[in-house]
Amino acid sequence: MTAAHHSLVTRRVRFDLSRTPLHWIPHDPDASYVTNSIHLLLPAGEFWFCRVYNKALPYVTNPTLREDVQGFVRQEAIHARSHETALNAYLRRHGVEIDSVLRVANFVFGQLLEERPVKLGQGFLARRLEKRLKKWQLRQQLAIIAAVEHYTCVLGKWVIEADALDAPNVDPDLRDLFRWHGAEEVEHRCVAHDLHAHLGGTTLERQAWALIGFPLLLGLLSYSSVHMMKQDPAVGGSFFFARWERASRRGTLPTLESLFGAALRYLNPGYHPAGEASLQEALDYFAKSPAVQAALARERERQAA
Repeated sequence: MTAAHHSLVTRRVRFDLSRTPLHWIPHDPDASYVTNSIHLLLPAGEFWFCRVYNKALPYVTNPTLREDVQGFVRQEAIHARSHETALNAYLRRHGVEIDSVLRVANFVFGQLLEERPVKLGQGFLARRLEKRLKKWQLRQQLAIIAAVEHYTCVLGKWVIEADALDAPNVDPDLRDLFRWHGAEEVEHRCVAHDLHAHLGGTTLERQAWALIGFPLLLGLLSYSSVHMMKQDPAVGGSFFFARWERASRRGTLPTLESLFGAALRYLNPGYHPAGEASLQEALDYFAKSPAVQAALARERERQAA
């Protein structure tokens, strides 16, 4: 945890995507579909984060970190629900078939990465070893989350700063959803790393799972994006990474070089997410986010009633 502690805020935002066009970044279906794949992958992933963190809470002895973990869980649950609203109100409304991708996401986060029960017998030593193995598995799950949270912070910083998304014809509601979410990823960027370290996690564990997790994350983005692109007659059949590269030249996706650079930074033994992005930049976005300001107004009305 950093010396100047920042308490995480639960922002109960709402987004109306009933008017959002399928290509929410006009004339750029490539970037629209890559970013839209987040709606398909994150709900399952972030609800899994919440389950893992709730299992970790009994082991947290530092009260400040405990507060951070609880704030993280509340923020991640709202992220998942916000992206879930896009499934029916936005993607299915446009006739996009998404159930096959949701099944893959639910398998990865609901089965593949879940804890495996260990039963070694009834004796004292067996029960003690089971307890150690259960905590070891939990620590590996936390290492995976720390690696993913590194990239959500990197992408969060990018989406706040992306000038191309400020074009007047970019859909304002979906832009605000992604930027609010990105700002909260920057805001809680240290929690996953600090929790893993607090429970005895090592740098080597985080590095090892990053080497597995980063390609898996990119593979899921590729699969879900291409699945939606194939359904759109307006999109050609070129290679996924060629599409990404073209969009990055337009400024509507981060460059692949910047993502590989972020992976290398994470593998540095001295890495800590506090230096990855600016908290103030996130707070500045909250101050002008239409959804965040509307949520604050609703909360003030509720307290005044």
